[in-house]
Amino acid sequence: MGIPEGASRPEEQRLGPVLRRRDQVQPGTTDQRLLDTEGDSEWVHTDPWRVMRIQSEFVEGFGALAELPSAISVFGSARTRPDSPEYEAGVRLGRALVEAGFAVITGGGPGAMEAANKGAREAKGVSVGLGIELPFEQGLNQHVDIGVNFRYFFVRKTMFVKYAQGFVVLPGGLGTLDELFEALTLVQTRKVTRFPIVLFGTEYWKGLVDWLRDSVVAGGKASERDLLLFHVTDDVEEAVALVSKETGR
Repeated sequence: MGIPEGASRPEEQRLGPVLRRRDQVQPGTTDQRLLDTEGDSEWVHTDPWRVMRIQSEFVEGFGALAELPSAISVFGSARTRPDSPEYEAGVRLGRALVEAGFAVITGGGPGAMEAANKGAREAKGVSVGLGIELPFEQGLNQHVDIGVNFRYFFVRKTMFVKYAQGFVVLPGGLGTLDELFEALTLVQTRKVTRFPIVLFGTEYWKGLVDWLRDSVVAGGKASERDLLLFHVTDDVEEAVALVSKETGR
């Protein structure tokens, strides 16, 4: 059902908040298009429909995590082997964070993320996994007690920051670096306050810290005080003490 036979196309059309005039006037109404069972399904791949899916992911994430106790997000490589010292450090870190009164949030995957979730679960704490739809990575690890899977990275990243009081970053790859620099930028620009960031593994992070100091800061691209936005340690107890102190616990 479009424009009645014999009727001329209107010069102006209001579709909710949208105004269309002249050649941009569309036939029919929003209700007609909603109730019309004919036609193709291409509309589910349009940007307006994606906005609704993005909104639903925020709603699901907020609903699932709103009642979490104070939490720390732990990042690290999905490729960390279970028999490696880094994995064992992740387990000890997850356990120590729970003993300090925190829930543990990870990306929910294998490797370092699984290690932190395992430590949290063994300590009988709240173990959270925020997964992401990827073509090459399996679902949430078995040690996650509260899990949410996301389609969109930026929605997931919002959850990591919104429901955590700090980050501990184990050795990791590009995804870990993405989360790290997102957090550093938010703290530097004061979008978040009192947000401790701890890099765990001095040998692993040494090259990055040296580059930030000797190239980025020395070249005038950042200030000397930006190097104070994070701490580096090899000690689980020190890592937990740093996030506890800066969060006021």
